Amino acid sequence: MKRLLAAASTAVALSVVMLSTGSAFAADLPAAPAPMPAYKTPAVVAPTYSWTGLYLNAGGGYGIWAADTTTKSPATGACVLCVVERQGGRGYVATAGGGFDYQIGGLNFGGWNPQILVGLQADYDFSHIQGTIEDQTPLFTGNITNTGTWAVGARVGLIVFPQMLAYTNGGYTDAHFGRANMVFSGSGAGTGFSTPSFSQGGWFLGGGTETTLAPLLPNGWFLRSEYRYSYYGTKNLTDTCPGASLSATCSGLVNPQNTITFHPVVETLTTSLIYKFNWQ
Repeated sequence: MKRLLAAASTAVALSVVMLSTGSAFAADLPAAPAPMPAYKTPAVVAPTYSWTGLYLNAGGGYGIWAADTTTKSPATGACVLCVVERQGGRGYVATAGGGFDYQIGGLNFGGWNPQILVGLQADYDFSHIQGTIEDQTPLFTGNITNTGTWAVGARVGLIVFPQMLAYTNGGYTDAHFGRANMVFSGSGAGTGFSTPSFSQGGWFLGGGTETTLAPLLPNGWFLRSEYRYSYYGTKNLTDTCPGASLSATCSGLVNPQNTITFHPVVETLTTSLIYKFNWQ
């Protein structure tokens, strides 16, 4: 029994010594380093685009015009050729202009959230769209050319993608046609008669698309393709011999001859480079 008690006492003493020694040793050890934070991939923020701002455009294309014509007496106003005939022309167009657009967001149509664009625009077409005009009674014909057109209007469009727009436009337009020097239809010889140059106002409707040219060109450069239909009022063009008195004859014919009613419609298809000043 004494041996058991001695052994137990020794075991207890050793345990106390070991515990105290272990605590002191643990206290001398450096603290464990804090765990490394988990690595997070930086969030990628998608670029935002705003179509609001000013722009300039320049380009070119092709155009045609068609005109309903009749002839009437300049003295009485009665029709001389009463059947409507349609004359026409074709040629090339260079265009330049600019405008301001405003982007409208925050709309909701049954879960559809479109980005809408509204804007104002103005442009001028330098054109050479040439065709024929006729005064059938004396058998005259001549070339008449649409030499220029200006237009102001508005447009509204849908931003299909952040960098692509589809739009329609419309407004007021004014076209200039040059003088037609008349020749005899059979021989082509000059007559001395001509129709006057003139400008005529009307309206236009059109539409097209714009899309970015990046990365081919720096940010801000876009490509526009547009179709335009322009409708003008009727103009009365009296076939006269300039410099001759109204009582005199020109090429053996009474001066003036007939008045041609000219009612043109012009259609153009153009492609333009656009530079948007605010584009990021």
